Amino acid sequence: MSATKTILVACGTGIATSTVVAKNIEEYLKERGIQVNTRQCKATEVRSLAADADLIVTTTPLPKDLGKPVIQTLAFLTGIGKEAVLRQIEETLKA
Repeated sequence: MSATKTILVACGTGIATSTVVAKNIEEYLKERGIQVNTRQCKATEVRSLAADADLIVTTTPLPKDLGKPVIQTLAFLTGIGKEAVLRQIEETLKA
């Protein structure tokens, strides 16, 4: 997988939570040789930004009709299931 993938990371405000999630994703994928660009946003901005994304990762509910894969999770905040979610992100990008 050589092309850089774009992940849209959404949370309620687009600041603190999405920063934590984006950094975790970037570090995990970099260790596996997968190049990604993460873009942080508010949940309310997702619809207008989704077209450029290969995957959307969110900590808050989003509309179902975005036309992109969406992974909704609190694992980055709780630590519970975080490794499984990171593997899910990796597999979704490889698909």
